[in-house]
Amino acid sequence: MIEAFLVGALAASTLILGAVLSLLLPIGRRALGLVLGFGAGVLLSAVAYELALAAFETAAWKGAPAIGFVAGVATFSVGSLLIDRCGGGGRMDIGGAGAEGVALAIVLGIVLDGVPESAVLGLDVLQGDLGLAILVAVLVSNVPEGVAATTGLRRAGHSTPRILGLWTAVTLVSGLAALVGYVLLDGAPPGALAFVLAFAGGAILTMLADTMMPEAFEEGGRWAGVVTALGFAVAFALSVAG
Repeated sequence: MIEAFLVGALAASTLILGAVLSLLLPIGRRALGLVLGFGAGVLLSAVAYELALAAFETAAWKGAPAIGFVAGVATFSVGSLLIDRCGGGGRMDIGGAGAEGVALAIVLGIVLDGVPESAVLGLDVLQGDLGLAILVAVLVSNVPEGVAATTGLRRAGHSTPRILGLWTAVTLVSGLAALVGYVLLDGAPPGALAFVLAFAGGAILTMLADTMMPEAFEEGGRWAGVVTALGFAVAFALSVAG
């Protein structure tokens, strides 16, 4: 149980790393865009092989993963729309230009992005089969996300202690999400497990198309497609090795 919390918190801890880098160093937008593209590629592979395929293979009734996938897409889409309207729509803007809205909305947006990933990590710990691909994807993608949101928070006038406190809170929430996934799914039937895996896959895939990939291609330039493919290949290798 404690392991699930620690894994979830570890995966989200690179948000703090991104915040620290943003506060201390001048980081080029092109470099962040390429890192974001690599993370998107890793997440695409994780969705395909560690979530969607795993959900299909787990379910006795194949309707469970289909329903879970649609529910994940709908939940993220509605949640993202509400957060955008509250001022958190620029949370993935590497330049920070659109992230000067309501601080709480920005943080809630990051939580919305990360909760499905954390819940799956908790499920992986429960099953004794931690997926390296999705763990690496979350670790990598959180760095530019932390940089982008921190840039906007600084422009909005938030102090360094407040910013670091916000990301520490998000890290703890992600750990709790992994813990909740572990506790609630302990002893759950295969259909429920398949639903959760597919739900996370739908939510993460929607997040990729909605936030990560547009920003990666806008800032990363012509090499964004190459590093995205590289990220996919690395994650696939990790899945096969696992």
